[in-house]
Amino acid sequence: MQNERMPLYLKIQQHYKELILKGQLKANDKIPSEKELMEEFQVSRITVANALMQLAKEGWIYRIPGRGSFVSETIGELIADHQPASGYGREEGEIAPTKAAGFGGSYSSPSDGLGNNGLSAWSAAGGRRVIGLVMPHLVDYFGIRLIQGITEAIEATPYSLQIVLTYNSIEREKEAVNDLIRKGAAGLIIFPCDAETYNEEILSLKLNGFPFVLVDRYLPGVATNVARSDGMVGGQLAVDYLWGLGHRDIAICSDSPLPTITVEDRINGYMEALKQKGAMINPALILTDFNVDYGGIDKKHPLYRFIKNRIATAYITLNGRLGMYIHSICSELGLDVPGEVSILTFDDPSPGLYGTEHYSHISQSEQEMGREAARILLNILEDGSKKSTDSGYTKVILQPKLIERRTTGPAPQVRS
Repeated sequence: MQNERMPLYLKIQQHYKELILKGQLKANDKIPSEKELMEEFQVSRITVANALMQLAKEGWIYRIPGRGSFVSETIGELIADHQPASGYGREEGEIAPTKAAGFGGSYSSPSDGLGNNGLSAWSAAGGRRVIGLVMPHLVDYFGIRLIQGITEAIEATPYSLQIVLTYNSIEREKEAVNDLIRKGAAGLIIFPCDAETYNEEILSLKLNGFPFVLVDRYLPGVATNVARSDGMVGGQLAVDYLWGLGHRDIAICSDSPLPTITVEDRINGYMEALKQKGAMINPALILTDFNVDYGGIDKKHPLYRFIKNRIATAYITLNGRLGMYIHSICSELGLDVPGEVSILTFDDPSPGLYGTEHYSHISQSEQEMGREAARILLNILEDGSKKSTDSGYTKVILQPKLIERRTTGPAPQVRS
């Protein structure tokens, strides 16, 4: 804390980063409570909460509601990235989950040899055991393709799929997880909803060794089984492509103001690509602080005014649905796509049928993502002699792919 003019929440962050980098705090060590930090630093609860939230967002710590904050389990990887020449080594292996003792679930029991920790998995039609899929919504083809990949992977197995939608509510997500477990699901595939904090039920699954796999999103600082795409690479790929077409005013847009790790990774990739080109990062071109009503075009919406004022020549949208919405605004304004405006979406908003392909996009290979998530879970369930924590965690990180179609083109010529 050398700079006395530094904001107080940054002083707290820096203090704990230094303790971690020096090895005085190690993976899964507990951070003092908010009350203790308030007393130590003589600051308000809001200042402490802001500091801890930022540390969690950056992956230095993870937080368990009602239990406190703990140093990230994967802190060795973060230190290696943060200070490659620091001499602090990368930690190998998995830390026993009992470091956060006392945070339990309602389903811990001895294994019954079925790979489900004592649960009598309920049977669907035909006597097949159930795998639960918990996801926020099903509003586009991304979700449909993801489900298709999962069902392909379990088709020839003794499992069937039970899908529960949470409508992007963390409370409904908790209820869905608990309900599926009470009914005896053999394992879970979870697509976490948009939220600023982790769902403690997911952390409880981990602490109790219940078989589950996260899909599309991960929890910074918490090691779990996961199948996802590399969002940072995707953001870089999008900028590199549009930059090559001559675009310099490139906007990146999300239709949810909640900061998910997927959105953050893609925006970080966007900024990194611009830095590598020596370009200035214009915060006005990072459009994330708004919601969209897809029921119609609102001419008073800031996004509408942004497009109307021709502030950007190209738009990267963090989902396909938003790309289609921006396309409709361009049509309303009489702007030609791609002659005057280029649109590059994450994920293909089309059904993928022959003749329907229209949008240039960054493919997340969602069908393959679904297959990999199911395969990870099946491998855990088939090895009934071990809990999922005994042999470490499986991470499948898919590389995004650029698919060039009809919504992107060279940057429009500047009129003299």
